[in-house]
Formats: sequence, C-alpha cells, structure tokens
Amino acid sequence: MNRTAISATDTKAVVKALLDWFALNQRDLPWRHTQDPYAIWVSEIMLQQTQVKTVIPYYQRWLKALPTLRDLAAAPESTILKLWEGLGYYTRVRNLQKGAQLIVEKYGGEFPKDFDLIQDLPGIGRYTAGAIASIAFNTPRPILDGNVIRVLTRLHAIKSNVASVKTRETLWGIAGSLVHEAAEHDHHPAPCSSLNQALMELGALICVPRGPACMLCPLQMHCEAYASGLADSLPRQNARPVATPRRFAACVLEVDGLYLVEKRAEGGVNAGLWEFPNVELTDLEESSAPLAAAIELTGIAADAWTPLLTVRHSITRYRITQEVLITQPAKRVAPWCPKGKWFDLASLKTLPFSSAHKRIVRKLAKE
Repeated sequence: MNRTAISATDTKAVVKALLDWFALNQRDLPWRHTQDPYAIWVSEIMLQQTQVKTVIPYYQRWLKALPTLRDLAAAPESTILKLWEGLGYYTRVRNLQKGAQLIVEKYGGEFPKDFDLIQDLPGIGRYTAGAIASIAFNTPRPILDGNVIRVLTRLHAIKSNVASVKTRETLWGIAGSLVHEAAEHDHHPAPCSSLNQALMELGALICVPRGPACMLCPLQMHCEAYASGLADSLPRQNARPVATPRRFAACVLEVDGLYLVEKRAEGGVNAGLWEFPNVELTDLEESSAPLAAAIELTGIAADAWTPLLTVRHSITRYRITQEVLITQPAKRVAPWCPKGKWFDLASLKTLPFSSAHKRIVRKLAKE
C-alpha cells in the first residue's frame, strides 16, 4: 500500500486507525475500569513524571484507603503523605487534597465537568484538565504529554524544537483536530476518551523514544518521519541539563529500640515528611566525610559509628548519594536535634518518609 501524507482529509483515517488499534491493544490498567472523575484525576496526578508500573500499586492502595473525593478532602495530612510515600514530588498530593476540599466547598463534592473549572483546580494544567475532561466525560479536549508529543511530531515530521511555544501550539492544534474528529465517531463508545488514550498508549508501547517499532505502528502509512527516515531523530528538543552530584550523611541513633527522627518544616522540600538527622556534604569524594559530618553534627565519637547502608537516587537533575551511619548512644539525649522525636520501629513504619529515608526504615526492619 502506498503511503499517504497526513493532511486535513487524512485525519479521519488516522483517527479510525488509532481507535481500532487501541480497542485491540490497550493495556489492562486499573484506572481504565472506571468513569469516576475522582479516580481518573488521582491516576493522572500520580502518572505525572512517574512510570505506569510504579503507579499501579499506589493507585490501588489510595482508592482502598480514600475511595471518594470527600474521603480525600477530610483525610489528615499524615494519611495522604503516607499513601504517597515514595512517589516523590509531594506538591502533587498536597494540591490533590486542596482540589478535593475546593470541590467539596464550591461544588458540593461533585467533580466539575466544565474544562475551565477543572483547569482552575490546584495543580491542574492544560494537559491534565484535557485528560480528565476527555477520559471521564468524553469531552473533545486535546492532551499533550511526552508520549503524544512524540507521536504527533513524528507523524508530521516536525523538525522544530518541541520546547518552543510556537511548536507546542502547533501540536496542540493537531491534537485538537484529532479529538474533535474522534467526537464524530458516535458509533464508538467514548471516542474522545479512547482517542486520547490511544495517542498516549501508542507513544508508550510503539512510538517509543529510541528504536520505535514502526513496523507495528497503525499510523505507519501516514507517518512522514517513517517515510523520510527521521523517526529516530525526532522529536528535537533541548539537551537535558548535566546531572549534578550531591552527597549526604544520615545519622541513625538507636536507644533501647527507639530511633531519633525529625519532621521537615512546612514550606520547604518534602515538607511534613519525617527523616533521620542528616547533613549535606561539601566534599563529594573524601571517604571519611560522612563520619566526620556525623561527629560534627552529633558530638558522638568516631568509634561509636558503624556504616549501615548507602542510598543512591535521583531527583530531577540531581544524582544523590546518602551514606547512612548508625550508633547506639547510652541515653536519648540529642540537644543538637531540638525537633527530634524517638519512635520504635513499628511506629516508624506508620510515618511518611521520603523514599531515601524509607529505605533506611526498611533496612532497620530487615525487609
């Protein structure tokens, strides 16, 4: 079959191909078994900057603990932070609860259907509002995440930088034309929802960043990048910033089965989460730096400390190494940690920690 370049008249064929492909190839994901806008909203927020396989157990636990929007609105902060523990970017969950509280206050607990009202909720931008509106209510609103950008850029062989405002608006226009065409497929159940999910699914499974499976793509005959051999070189975007290494020393103090932890202050990074006392190291190479920092922070002599574990993780552009030491002082005295509290291991497990410090708890629990 000869390839046909995508144009306005080809939009119907592209939409049909996507809908047909999605009907046969969509993954069985838990948020695809509901039309509840609250559940769909939760999934969309969790999926921001987080892989599907990571999100699934969090999503299931969340809805078991907080099955309704009103449950979320009324939940204690410690509950939502614990349910979110390990997902990172905790502003997301704080905005989620603020949004739920706003919906209860302004709309009587009924999730708004209007796109503009959805977009006005805390932490919701153009993409997330479009996803909720189309998936929950089958409204013909476009979406544009990384997967969709990749699919549409290759489909049209768009060579300009996708980070530019002009290119983004072009892509929003293309996505809009596709979802509006999908709305005309009234014989198809929820065509706007399926079209947008098909674009995301195609980008996740077939039109992947490197080595796209073009021979399996339902849009191959329409794809200008495939025809011109550009699929592997598109989309074009700004180079990623160089990773910045950071190094920390964390101190675990145990006295009679109790451990010293402190709660991060409100308004900062990881606000409201608990952590073991720690300090950032300025020396990224010196092997003795963690021990020296522990001594300086606590005043406890060098021979009292034992290495416990090393935690490596990434946050945005930072590559973080956290070296953890443990000691067993004679008394529960830590004047250098005025906000610190002592908890047994069972209690530690109930507190919300950042992902790095949660790994320390698991190590102590021998999990």
